[in-house]
Amino acid sequence: ETGKAEYDGYIRNGMLVQLRRLKLGDEIEEAHMRNRAWVSRWVYEQGMADSVIVKVERDGNTYYDIRDYDKLRVLFGDLLREVQRIKSQGDFEAGKALVEGYGVKVDPELHAQVLKRAESITSAPYAGFIQPDLVPVTDANGTITDVKVEYPADFVEQMLSYGERYSTLPDDN
Repeated sequence: ETGKAEYDGYIRNGMLVQLRRLKLGDEIEEAHMRNRAWVSRWVYEQGMADSVIVKVERDGNTYYDIRDYDKLRVLFGDLLREVQRIKSQGDFEAGKALVEGYGVKVDPELHAQVLKRAESITSAPYAGFIQPDLVPVTDANGTITDVKVEYPADFVEQMLSYGERYSTLPDDN
C-alpha cells in the first residue's frame, strides 16, 4: 500500500499539483519539475492502451486514476531502462526528445484548472527540508565521545552553507 501511495503522489504531482508553481502560459523550466512531468506523462501515455492510468473528468476537475499498479511499475522499469541506455550510449537526441516531448509544454486548459483549484490553498507551492548538521564532540585526545545535532536557522542558511562546503567549482570560472 505504501508503494501505491508513492505512485499516486508522484503521478498527481507530475501531472497536476506542480503546475500551481507556474504562471498561466509559462512552460516548465525547473529541472526537477521537468523530470516529474516527463516521467509522469511518459508512463501515462505508454499505459493508455491498457488503461494503466486513466484521466477522469468530474465536476469540472481533472484527476488521474491509477488502475493497474503492477503495469505502472513495469512502465517505470521500462523508462529507467531507456534512460540508462540514453546515458550509456550518450544518445543526446533521445534524451532531448523525452524532456522536450514530455516535460516542457503545459496544457493551458489544465493549467488554468489547477490554478483555479489552488486559489484556496494558503501554503507556499514549494517545500524544503531542514537537515541537521552532525557535529562530533571530542575529548582531549581527539577521540569522538558524542555527536551533537545542530539545525540551521532556516532553509536559506542551510543552502548557503551547502554551497560553501560542497561546491566543487571555483568561484571564478
